[in-house]
Amino acid sequence: MFATIINKAIVQGIPLLFGSTGEIITEKSGNLNLGIPGIMYMGGSCGVIGAYLYERTVETPTPFLCIIITLLSALIGSTLAAFIYSFLTITLKANQNVTGLALTTFGVGFGDFFGGSLTKIFGEGGNLSVKTTADYFKTALPFAKDWGAIGEIFFSHGFLVYLAIIIALVASWVLNKTRVGLHLRAVGENPATADAAGINVTKYKYLATCIGGAIAGLGGLYFIIDYTGGSWTNGGFGDRGWLAIALVIFALWRPSVGILGSFVFGGLYIAYSYISGLSRSAVAIFNMLPYVVTIIVLILTSIRNKKENQNRL
Repeated sequence: MFATIINKAIVQGIPLLFGSTGEIITEKSGNLNLGIPGIMYMGGSCGVIGAYLYERTVETPTPFLCIIITLLSALIGSTLAAFIYSFLTITLKANQNVTGLALTTFGVGFGDFFGGSLTKIFGEGGNLSVKTTADYFKTALPFAKDWGAIGEIFFSHGFLVYLAIIIALVASWVLNKTRVGLHLRAVGENPATADAAGINVTKYKYLATCIGGAIAGLGGLYFIIDYTGGSWTNGGFGDRGWLAIALVIFALWRPSVGILGSFVFGGLYIAYSYISGLSRSAVAIFNMLPYVVTIIVLILTSIRNKKENQNRL
């Protein structure tokens, strides 16, 4: 029972980890991208569309092409969405909050339109499924069953789970231990000083936002391909994009901390399903827990920063 709960918490948390890692990279450049939910939605929908069109064009899909085409489709869709945000906010100086919210609306509409259109045209029984591709993505490590509970918890997942953790660890190392990370943080904290030091502020902002968007898009892809088994449903992504943004605050803008935070959020997200006899209002309260925890962390962080600033004075 315990192993199952931890396993499900990890599965629920991985989309949030992808999204939060991408948003942290973006925010380190000084951009607050509230379009992450839409970017994740576009990543998932583009991945499913690419996988479905490939499966329909060949009689026997090969594992390598199923994975590569799906990944490339998701990355292209999410990177394009992030580039649109970058162009509007960096080049045209549009308001970041308004642009991000508009991008979320656009991303959800894009996914529902194209995913829904394919469902109506090709979906069997009103359902659009890429089960063949999903099975390749969900393939667990071969020795997982031999390791009992440890194998079930840590080694029974598809490769995207481990990719999310690796990306978060690499992002943390780059941000804190490399010259690129130092330049990126300088751009985000004081772009005028960074520009005076010879750092190309525009380049760093574009790259950070687009790379962050591409990573976030993989979160949407994971949810559709791995979590739901490759079955597309309009609006099925829920509020996970906003939870990913909340996780950024919970993790204190540290990708490595976001790994543990994503599993905590994933556990809170499914906690109600393991408690019998809950009313509908109680279930709603449980669904609020990740946001409540984030608010508490934000308050505590603000109090600590205020005390530090007072001590400096």
